[in-house]
Amino acid sequence: MEATLRVLNELEREGLFTRYAIGGGVGAIFYMEPFLTYDLDIFVVLPATSGGLLTLGPVYGALRQRGYTEQDECVNIEGVPVQFLPAYNPLVEAALAEAVETFYETTPTRVLRAEHLAAIMLQTGRDKDRQRFATFLAEAELDRGQLEKIVQRHQLETRWKQWTT
Repeated sequence: MEATLRVLNELEREGLFTRYAIGGGVGAIFYMEPFLTYDLDIFVVLPATSGGLLTLGPVYGALRQRGYTEQDECVNIEGVPVQFLPAYNPLVEAALAEAVETFYETTPTRVLRAEHLAAIMLQTGRDKDRQRFATFLAEAELDRGQLEKIVQRHQLETRWKQWTT
């Protein structure tokens, strides 16, 4: 995965996205015991186009030029399936802005904060997120006060009550 992150850092330096951070299952692994996950979810802030639309086209084009191939909704980068997820709502935008700078082995990267990962699980609301959420609350070191503020700010109180009672 370190080689994959080096490629992502290059893409960021080249301006194909202005910020990225690891989220999803791999992001959760930074805070709890590892579990099986299929791909590396990379949340990105994309530069706006002249028409105001956001597109992953330039990212995919740059990766194709480097010899990487698409597989379903992912791009295989150095043997790791990577799914790019543009910042699609205020919660994800805040999560990207507050992502934690860290290292994977010797390569710098960013990972979404544990509190934002939990809130995104709540917001997404899939069965696998509900299962992961319960484990995440039990195992990850979370700032519960901060998580509750995020839940309130993004109107996730109903699901929070459903999933925590």
